[in-house]
Amino acid sequence: MQIIADVGGRPGKDCGGFCKYCYFRNVGKFKPFGCKNCPPGKIGCKVCTKEIAELNNGFLPPAFVISNIQSSLLMYGHKKDVKINISGGGDVSCYPYLLDLTREINNLGLPIHLGYTSGKGIDDARIAYELIDNGVDEVTFTVFSVNPKLRKEWMSDRKPEESLKALKIFCENIEVHCAAVIIPGVNDGEELYKTCAKLEEWGAEGFILMRFANYKNQGLILGNGPIIKGVEPHTLEEFSELVKKLDKEFDLRITGTPLCDPKNGAPFALSREENKEFLKILPKIKGEATILTSKIAAPYIYKIIKNLGAEDKVNVYPTKKDIGCLITREDLKDVDLSKIKDTVIIPGRALVHDMEAEKILSKDGNKRIVVRGPDRLSVDGEMSGTMSEYDVIETEMEAWYELINIINFYGLNHEYHSYKP
Repeated sequence: MQIIADVGGRPGKDCGGFCKYCYFRNVGKFKPFGCKNCPPGKIGCKVCTKEIAELNNGFLPPAFVISNIQSSLLMYGHKKDVKINISGGGDVSCYPYLLDLTREINNLGLPIHLGYTSGKGIDDARIAYELIDNGVDEVTFTVFSVNPKLRKEWMSDRKPEESLKALKIFCENIEVHCAAVIIPGVNDGEELYKTCAKLEEWGAEGFILMRFANYKNQGLILGNGPIIKGVEPHTLEEFSELVKKLDKEFDLRITGTPLCDPKNGAPFALSREENKEFLKILPKIKGEATILTSKIAAPYIYKIIKNLGAEDKVNVYPTKKDIGCLITREDLKDVDLSKIKDTVIIPGRALVHDMEAEKILSKDGNKRIVVRGPDRLSVDGEMSGTMSEYDVIETEMEAWYELINIINFYGLNHEYHSYKP
């Protein structure tokens, strides 16, 4: 079990400066989205106004962070399998008290995971040895490229040679999972092959490829798109094929987000023909509902519903948004209400207030029941990289069991038009 040690920090300010491709660059003004955490009669809360845009304060004092860790230990118990994950809104390698903090955590006898860091705060690679001595045994490192010139230009890395040397030290001594946002024509192609080869040579455990998002439908909902004018992101098909191709050519554990994991079939391993037998364990779908979801998830969900023999009761409606948890009121306003049923299930983490979702989806005069489904029905490459196929299937089975119970509880009978990819 991992306990988060939040050190605070702000994108662009506590990370050595914005990377050119950063999701939080040029964040503009936006109305409160609404979410599942909002009070019943109020649209907007801390989560969907400040936290969604990482509008945090600066770095927190180490004593405050340690106090929070101790409180969490009292709550969860000081178990043998507890690991402290140092994370924050900035870059943890830029945290000025990182050595002091890791030393204090090490004194508690707890192993440490450095959450997403780009290494931009490392001016001297030897700090990697000190961090390892202080109990750091796992690092998630945004590498972008092993080409120092590209890191300097695209990541604002002042000393890219030192940060890459530190990455090498980490890879050779502890568990390291690397990540890179893939920009067409920049760090893909031959540069990406060189990066994979070097990470494999150094001994990294895995490499997460992240598809670059540049448009609103791809997830730029903070009034800041496009992030880089003139850059056309990989299509979903191109990106998925890239992940699969690299997986075949390297022993490195390569995954992609939002697609795909070639080793365990995520996301939506249950949609694969060889896993149909698992669906027989799930409850029978008796209710009727529309599952409103993302463009990426829709074909997979439809296939599972079809294999469950419930396509006459449940239809799947794809929005234009690539990611389900980034669906907003604007996506709901574009829904063709003639194609949805009286009961609509939206993603559990969709960024829309329950009250507003019901109002928008009932604007044709047909008052609908709108209910949230599970937070996720599968996992993407950021989670699946450390999971076996069985782990993915188990996770999906639990989520689908919950979803089916929601359908059966809230489902109503009515005529509908079915979505077929």
